[in-house]
Amino acid sequence: MTTIEAAVVEDAPAVEAPGWRFYDTVVTGTRRLGPSTVRLTLGAPDLAGFGAAGADQRIKFVLPQAPGTDVMQLLVPGPDWYTAYCGLPDDVRPHLRTYTVRAARPRRAEVDVDVVLHGVDDGHAGPAATWAAAAVPGDRLVLLGPDRPGRGRMWGVEWAPPATAHTLVLAADETAVPAVGAILEGLASDGAAPGRRVVALLEVPEVGDEQPLDVPRGGTVRWLPRAGRARGELLVPAVHAALCELGIARSGAHETVEDVDVDVEPLWEVPDVDATAGCYAWLAGEAGVVKRLRRHLVTDLGVPRNEVAFMGYWRVGVAG
Repeated sequence: MTTIEAAVVEDAPAVEAPGWRFYDTVVTGTRRLGPSTVRLTLGAPDLAGFGAAGADQRIKFVLPQAPGTDVMQLLVPGPDWYTAYCGLPDDVRPHLRTYTVRAARPRRAEVDVDVVLHGVDDGHAGPAATWAAAAVPGDRLVLLGPDRPGRGRMWGVEWAPPATAHTLVLAADETAVPAVGAILEGLASDGAAPGRRVVALLEVPEVGDEQPLDVPRGGTVRWLPRAGRARGELLVPAVHAALCELGIARSGAHETVEDVDVDVEPLWEVPDVDATAGCYAWLAGEAGVVKRLRRHLVTDLGVPRNEVAFMGYWRVGVAG
């Protein structure tokens, strides 16, 4: 696995779907990873039972609308939490923002979460980035996450390549770099299958946003600093080139994909991958760019849809 403690996940018995619960955490450390990202270390006794389930584990930050509000006093624990949450007045209901657990250390009751500081410098940041940019040890943050270890999609985990996949391709923008970093570290620590090819293509805002990552033997990471270019301008051609280099692109008639209006509906297409598939691709980032990649891979390059996870993590100009 990853820096998520392997024994906690791999040795966990099969269980029913997890409950999702609120963790009242405290910032125990912060570290700038580059111009665009800060790493938060969060601790709470209850995190000893946090449901670490895999490399791209999703959680939610629960943030007050008014600074100083005790969010825990507004929330109802248990299976009906969302109904109660939706019933709160619009001007009181806390913000929910989705993030990836970069690392979980249940034995130390800690998690790390990397937050991209979109819009902080120009005053257009959302509530999560604004809070994270100013966070200091001792600040409180409520997390929403699964209540026990396990594995799979019920825990908010999508990375699931079949054992037969000899080629793994990951493409992401800065918001999905934490997930890719955890995935690569997991592959490195587990030991990739002999002959398996692993390529990660990561588009980030600036050169300084590159990070040292543990990579499986024979794996490749290609950093693509935009440096003012449009989103996807580097990532889309880099994915095309990588698939051609790897011999994944196919000639002949290709499947078409239906259009998705990413301004009104999420782009989140994660198939149940064929257990015999030789290739597995995981693409995540800004929804408009992921939409372009989806059409390009399936329609132009002939990659089967059931071998690729397409995930629009966020959308330019859309809150939440």
